Amino acid sequence: MTIRLHDTNARQIRDFVPLTAGCVSIYLCGATVQAAPHIGHIRSGLNFDIMRRWFEYRGYDVTFIRNVTDIDDKIIKKSEEQGRPWWAIGYENERAFNAGYDALGCLPPTYEPRATGHITEMVEMMRGLIERGHAYEADGNVYFDVRSYEGYLELSHQDLDDLRQPSGDNETGKRDKRDFAMWKAAKPGEPSWETPWGRGRPGWHLECSAMAHKYLGSAFDIHGGGIDLIFPHHENEIAQAKAFGDDFAKYWVHNGWVTLSGEKMSKSLGNSVLVSEMVKQWRPIVLRYYLGTPHYRSMIEYSEESLRDAESAFARIEGFVQRVVEKAGPVEAAAEVPPAFAEAMDDDLGVPQALAIIHTTVRQGNSALAADDKEAAVARLAEVRAMLGVLGLDPLDPHWAGESDRGEDLHGVVDTLVRLVLDQRQSARARKDWPAADAIRDQLNQSGLVIEDSPSGPRWTLGPR
Repeated sequence: MTIRLHDTNARQIRDFVPLTAGCVSIYLCGATVQAAPHIGHIRSGLNFDIMRRWFEYRGYDVTFIRNVTDIDDKIIKKSEEQGRPWWAIGYENERAFNAGYDALGCLPPTYEPRATGHITEMVEMMRGLIERGHAYEADGNVYFDVRSYEGYLELSHQDLDDLRQPSGDNETGKRDKRDFAMWKAAKPGEPSWETPWGRGRPGWHLECSAMAHKYLGSAFDIHGGGIDLIFPHHENEIAQAKAFGDDFAKYWVHNGWVTLSGEKMSKSLGNSVLVSEMVKQWRPIVLRYYLGTPHYRSMIEYSEESLRDAESAFARIEGFVQRVVEKAGPVEAAAEVPPAFAEAMDDDLGVPQALAIIHTTVRQGNSALAADDKEAAVARLAEVRAMLGVLGLDPLDPHWAGESDRGEDLHGVVDTLVRLVLDQRQSARARKDWPAADAIRDQLNQSGLVIEDSPSGPRWTLGPR
């Protein structure tokens, strides 16, 4: 068994060899909490949640760090616009992100450090970089000298002579316009912390280099994030960490965007779809299916039609699970997933190929049910549950308990009312009034209910919208 991952730095899929046998260390760039999350933000967390689950299934002990950037130019700007403390905005949105992760079934990280809790580590890193000649102070700012680090731009494969480094306000005193800020001098009214170079606040890139060093040491296995972070964020992280003396990340793994009309889903573009609103319209397990089943490196073009397709596809899986449980009672997940599923997941987390195995197994299970082969149906469900569990999509998992009916409190009432109508349909069928029976069924279908005739009588489920 060898897991293989696409390494952005190498531009190819590589065999994964951990730094420590049996252990995996992962650092994921998490939320910048200037606003509530849209589904593009949560996709990244979900993709790496699946990665973590697969490593754990394969027997690895996983340390998973997902940071929170709670001080940033954007947060300060929001504070000014809203007339609210920067920390109140950050905390409110941090809670919104965690609610989104939890709603979609993401496992909590091993540690979730905040940037503002690690100023000491950032100062130590800057001090070391200045002593080594890789950084310098100017006008209360601290900059990284990009020409001092020979490996700069190896991740993004850019030419230094053509580089355009993003810069913020008040970044004065640079020796080279391509140098980037690790620490920004305090401006009136802005949050600041004391350092040997005066009061100020951290730059975005320094935060992650310092926190990765704090929680994972000088070397770790995997650094993850969206493809938009390759430059400048991850490139600058590497420069700081390696110039400081760390080996840093061995593999760089990046997920694709969720797009809308061909553009990256972004708060600044005004085309974001907030998680808090989406979970009111769609079942969270369906959202997880929609966001988690395309390959992590692919782009997802958002549309309601594609979400409805995901809802229908998952309903076929869920319907099979429910039918077997009704017939045979509780079925435990198999101890191992089918070999073809494992092969797909080992190959750069090939979830689309793995999902095809799930749907094939569901079809086999449905055929077994139709043939009244209870033993085969139970065996297929055990396999399906094992595979769905790896993807965080097992509808029988306690996390999703009570979620599948879109309103558990009303389920008993609805069931009673539907049963009355189904009794009328059964009476029509008994007297061979087929037009009346079909009319009742059609009316129920129009109301969003799917009626299936089974050997034990008719059963209803909520159909796709």
